[in-house]
Amino acid sequence: MTNMSSPRRPARLARHFALAVALAAGTAVLAVPGFTGAAYAQKKKKGEEAAEAGKPVYTPAFVKAYQPLDAKLKAPGANIPALKPEIDALIPLAATADDKLALGGMLFNAGITSKDYALQLQGAETMLASGKTKPEDTGRYYVVSFQLANELKQYDRARGHLQKAIDINYSAPNLSTSDLQLNMAELFFIEERNEEGLKYLNDVIAAKKAAGETVNAKLYRRGVSVAYENEIVPQVYDFVEHWVADYPTPENWRDAVNLTRNLNDFDGPVLLDLLRLGKKIGTLTEKNDYIFYVESADPRRLPSEVKSVIEDAYATGVIPKGTDSWIEEQYKAAGSLVAADKAALPTLERDANAPAAKLRTVMAAGDTFLSYGEYAKAAGFYEKSLSLADADRDTSLTRLGIAQLGAGNVEAAIASFGQVSGARVPIARLWKAYAEQKPATAVGG
Repeated sequence: MTNMSSPRRPARLARHFALAVALAAGTAVLAVPGFTGAAYAQKKKKGEEAAEAGKPVYTPAFVKAYQPLDAKLKAPGANIPALKPEIDALIPLAATADDKLALGGMLFNAGITSKDYALQLQGAETMLASGKTKPEDTGRYYVVSFQLANELKQYDRARGHLQKAIDINYSAPNLSTSDLQLNMAELFFIEERNEEGLKYLNDVIAAKKAAGETVNAKLYRRGVSVAYENEIVPQVYDFVEHWVADYPTPENWRDAVNLTRNLNDFDGPVLLDLLRLGKKIGTLTEKNDYIFYVESADPRRLPSEVKSVIEDAYATGVIPKGTDSWIEEQYKAAGSLVAADKAALPTLERDANAPAAKLRTVMAAGDTFLSYGEYAKAAGFYEKSLSLADADRDTSLTRLGIAQLGAGNVEAAIASFGQVSGARVPIARLWKAYAEQKPATAVGG
């Protein structure tokens, strides 16, 4: 995944289209059938069979034209383009399924010799249309046809072949169904049909989840990458939420938090709740991360939290002591206010609990008790704020969820995060994904 640690979006990601297996250019990757011992089709007489059951059936006219042309095509130094008129003349003579299978093999091999993708594709499609390919080989024929059509930039044609390979659940030692599905999405992305490609990936993921299957991480990564690169929202958050839920690695969480930051210009109070999550999951790895946290929290409002986060910056070495005068000033300011702030907690609690308490007092109590880790009390004040006029429901719900999670009330936290709307949705979805990974006894979040 691209490094998304910068608070500004990085340069656009380079597109990629990785073919699942090597193209059939210069090397026959298919076991291409040829012309085998023929039971020539004869004009049927009443009640007679054309040939013994199970044996190949070829028409005499096709055999007559096929054999000399096959010899010419296989001759050393064969000039395939010069033989094209004879090839074209042979095509309409293929009447039986076995004729078409042999014809397709000839066309495919001639295309390999001449490095002609169009001729290879015609050959592969002719073999498939014959209905005579071996069941164990059919999927690979579809995959190679998809690749050839893609090389020719015939994307709808490529999609048709790839879908047929997916429909029969084709796989190989180095090729899974997820690889095929990822390549299907790439066929949309290569045409800049990004939303269609993302919908396809999302539908694949949803179907796998509904079936109880494990979703390959590469499906999430590609969806996140394309949606992030092209700033496609809210789809990017759909992928991110499920990605970190299924693959909650530190690296994935860092990317999830940072891309959410990079795609939005959050104001201080909103950014604070994202940075709080970042602190819990270890995504604060750069100096600016801590600077933004301190600015958003403000030592005059939340001195204990500011003091704690600066001490974390010192402890991790991200900001060594004595290297940043502004951070030093904020640390001293916060430290000087903590004692008085703690002493005022009982009064703040009393005032916020008063029946006539104003929204500003109730929210201040919630924020203050949250900063001290008094999660149950904070949750109570955020719940009260939701009943007051002019409440910012999204702020209250976000912080209510954080407080509930801190108190170990995981289900309630998930429900609170799920009600958030507006600009805070991306943050709430990340908190929700984080909450879903926590046991109900996870006091402290």
